[in-house]
Amino acid sequence: MLIPEKAIKDAVYQLFDAVDVLSVQGYDEERRVIYWNLGSELLYGYTEKEALGKKLEDIIFPEHMRQFVVSAHKDWLEQGIKIPAAEITLCNKSGDDVSVFSSHVLFTNEYNKHEMYCIDINLAEVRQAQAQAKFKENMLEAVFEATPDRFFLIEEDGTIIDYHAGDNKDLYAAPKEFIGKTIKDLFPDKVARKFKVYNTKAMSHGGGASFEYELTMPNGVSYFEARLSHLKAFKQVVIIVRDITEQHKAAEKIRQHAYFDSLTLLPNRFLSLDRLTQMIEEAKRNREKVALLFLDLDDFKKVNDSLGHEVGDKLLIEASNRLTLALRKADTVGRLGGDEFIVLLRALVNDRDAIEIAEHLLKIFREPFQIDGKELILTLSIGIVTYPENGNSTSDLLRNADAAMYQSKLLGRNTYSFFTKKMNDIMLRRFEIEGQMSHALENNEFEVYYQPKIDVKNGRVIGAEALLRWRNPTLGNVTPDEFIPIAEHTGLIVPIGKYVVEQALKFLNEWRNVHQRNYTMAVNLSPRQFRDKELISFIKKSLSEEGIKPDSLEFEITEGILMIGNSYIDDALDEIHKLGVKLSMDDFGTGYSSLSYLRQYSFDILKIDRSFINGITLEKEDFDLVKATIAMAHSLDLLVVAEGVETHEQLTLLGELGCDLIQGYYFSQPIPANEMLNFRFTANH
Repeated sequence: MLIPEKAIKDAVYQLFDAVDVLSVQGYDEERRVIYWNLGSELLYGYTEKEALGKKLEDIIFPEHMRQFVVSAHKDWLEQGIKIPAAEITLCNKSGDDVSVFSSHVLFTNEYNKHEMYCIDINLAEVRQAQAQAKFKENMLEAVFEATPDRFFLIEEDGTIIDYHAGDNKDLYAAPKEFIGKTIKDLFPDKVARKFKVYNTKAMSHGGGASFEYELTMPNGVSYFEARLSHLKAFKQVVIIVRDITEQHKAAEKIRQHAYFDSLTLLPNRFLSLDRLTQMIEEAKRNREKVALLFLDLDDFKKVNDSLGHEVGDKLLIEASNRLTLALRKADTVGRLGGDEFIVLLRALVNDRDAIEIAEHLLKIFREPFQIDGKELILTLSIGIVTYPENGNSTSDLLRNADAAMYQSKLLGRNTYSFFTKKMNDIMLRRFEIEGQMSHALENNEFEVYYQPKIDVKNGRVIGAEALLRWRNPTLGNVTPDEFIPIAEHTGLIVPIGKYVVEQALKFLNEWRNVHQRNYTMAVNLSPRQFRDKELISFIKKSLSEEGIKPDSLEFEITEGILMIGNSYIDDALDEIHKLGVKLSMDDFGTGYSSLSYLRQYSFDILKIDRSFINGITLEKEDFDLVKATIAMAHSLDLLVVAEGVETHEQLTLLGELGCDLIQGYYFSQPIPANEMLNFRFTANH
């Protein structure tokens, strides 16, 4: 049974207390007295109560020695420079000189704090000195037993001549096998060589040396720290060995968290980019080509939102496993964050090598993932860059690979793209827009324009669609096609969208008052706005503040919103319908499942996409599609709006087909509010 350190310590204290011929004092790291035995009381005149808590230098050292004592104690704690045993003259409580032979020992207690013990022998009493010498030996043995370290005394050639340990459990070899054997005889070659190297270092440079090593024990791998100190006068070396397995495991956990992704266990962004830096340096030296593949999982967010983060996490783990199995051992796959991964390819002959790997990755990702009984399809968009063609630094390569991946997204996903300068220009433009947009709202750079809607039967303006325009002092006019997707991606679309609704309703109120007519106003809603929990309350508040009835407001949404399939979208659409606000399906005909959505949701209006209106007078297919769409919409009691009307022929034909409302450049491009107030249109336009 292993005796606790405290119990051993208490036993040692009892032993010291019982011996009054020996002065033993204990001091903490601040040199305050923590132990003062009866021998110390007799020798120095201070009682235990008087001594406890006092500093060593303040009670028994003459003034001229105090600074030396403080420095020596500090050097021992911080640099391991031991205070040597010596004959010194101290002073007692009365100020009288006391000549003693003083020796010291320093060890770490159960709280991992240093304690120093001084053993002082009164040289005036020879018998006491002789007895004390024996007692010192016993005391040191007790100290050995009270500490977790293992102590070896070896000859300079490595032969073990003495050994001490408080606990002989979990040793690599039995203690009886130590004495007379060399380090080489007892330990594996790798460990023995380390001992030899550091033993030579300690002897040649003087002082000490330390190193760490590992041993395979019956219960697994254990880690140790060895500290060596050369006793030159005796031609011997003291080795103190400490088991640091727990500290090593703790450090390994910290390293794992610092360098590896906790979910997939792949190298994280920090480690991946560090390895890329190393690869670039190797490629420079060896004049090799390396490649970086920037991977993004297509539609992962849709899976995460619809099936939950638990399924999303499992999908990321499976995706990382596929990537790892598909690559060579020399290559690296890491997770940058979210659904973005990085693949680093070493020593390529040409671009074709990178293409083959990219095509292989696309192929293996087309196989369905089996997650919790569900079969999920998840494809990749890949951006490829090579060193040195596409950049000389980690940041350049990563940025350009991101641009190439973004190009793959624009090409329809499930493909790869190599980086080009044009892509870089696109990305730089994107970053510029994103940076300028963050302050555009507060700087009043946005303005809402309005495009009139015309009743086909009588040629009157019945309402308008609110369209956002942005003029930036640095970038100039930025088109909605550029800034709306970026606003959606960054989340800025939520405050911007609220601004559009507020401005549109404010103008509608003014427009109605000027013309005394019940105009309507259409506003586009983006997917990100549906995630705003305040959306419905904001709509109610905005309508109330401007005194606008709900049926005068119309929200246009695209099939893309409906395809997300999240419950919060269904709930928001239901709440909007209950308010009495009109719902319009925008860009009808460009998707593949519009009819099912028209049956599922309470739409009031259907807008035919301009791409079909453009060909209505030229292509029979477009004409037939528009004709069928109008008939189908009327059968569902939906109003039909044709957008993008640019010619009188288109207007006439749409009238013949029974289209209800029209908007487009034939009537007016989007115009500012002040122009819209004075806008007039008649059928004879």
